Amino acid sequence: MIRHIVMFTAKDKKDIDNIYNGLKMLETIEGNWLLNVTRNKKLDQIGNDIDIVVYGEFPNEDALKLYKSHPIYQECIDVVRPLRDKRIAVDITA
Repeated sequence: MIRHIVMFTAKDKKDIDNIYNGLKMLETIEGNWLLNVTRNKKLDQIGNDIDIVVYGEFPNEDALKLYKSHPIYQECIDVVRPLRDKRIAVDITA
C-alpha cells in the first residue's frame, strides 16, 4: 500500500476555504482507494504552517497513477495552484 500525503499552505489566508473546496473535488474520484481532505486543526505547540492536508491510501503505484490521471485531478490543480503557496507531498510504503 502507498500512503500519499500532501500538505498545502495558502498564499493568502482568505483563500483557505477556496483551496479546501477545490481539494474536496478529489474525494469524488472513484477508485479502489481511500482519500480524505481535511483542514489542519493547528494544535501543535511548535509548528502550524500547514492549512490543508490530503491523505490517501492506494493499494499500489498503478492506482496512484490512475488517480492522478483523472480529469478531476487536473481540474483541482487548476483551481488550487494559483491560490496555494507551499505544496509538500510524501509517498510512503505502508
